[in-house]
Amino acid sequence: MSDLSAFPITKRWPARHPELLQLYSLPTPNGVKVSIMLEEIGLPYEAHRVDFDKNDQRTPEFLSLNPNGKIPAILDPNGPGGRPLPLFESGAILQYLAEKTGKLLPEDPARRYQTIQWLHFQMGGVGPMFGQVGFFHKFAGKDFEDKRPRDRYVAEARRLLGVMDTHLSGRQWFMDDDYTIADISMLGWVRNLIGFYGAGDLVEFTQFRSVGAWLERGLARPAVQRGYA
Repeated sequence: MSDLSAFPITKRWPARHPELLQLYSLPTPNGVKVSIMLEEIGLPYEAHRVDFDKNDQRTPEFLSLNPNGKIPAILDPNGPGGRPLPLFESGAILQYLAEKTGKLLPEDPARRYQTIQWLHFQMGGVGPMFGQVGFFHKFAGKDFEDKRPRDRYVAEARRLLGVMDTHLSGRQWFMDDDYTIADISMLGWVRNLIGFYGAGDLVEFTQFRSVGAWLERGLARPAVQRGYA
């Protein structure tokens, strides 16, 4: 049996099945990336809820795994060389799991890097910008009298949706017929933008028909639905 006792995080979230990959997360757009990925590749895992209402992400135990205090994070008892691997940052985790299992990342070197470029597009653009739209439209920022910050992020979110829509025109997924970690990285963010954040009208989402069709295909996948659950 794997011994994870050297990792302080297991003191707060004990591993009932230490031989399985340990996931520390919450169903946010970043958090569901990893649960969806694990469901898609069929890798058994044990999930632990990191409760923001209790500031779990700021505890010494969680910070010992992710000093940035963000979810998701994983502890893989079967990492490289057979040694446990702690890992944070959702994009890095997606790439690691894809390379570990040989799934959802093309083998062809050119297509592999093209997939990774779209993953970085999400990490650097879609996530931060859509998240700011959420802050200024749904959360505390909505009460700001000055709407220029909101409008700035709405305009950038709309531009990013345009980039996505142009690329997805005539394609099923970001890598043509291949569903990859690029798609997984973006599904939760687009879903949140028009759902939980309620910003569909604000960003004029209906005009991005290729993105809408892509989102519908993605959310219909059984593994995606299990990942959200």
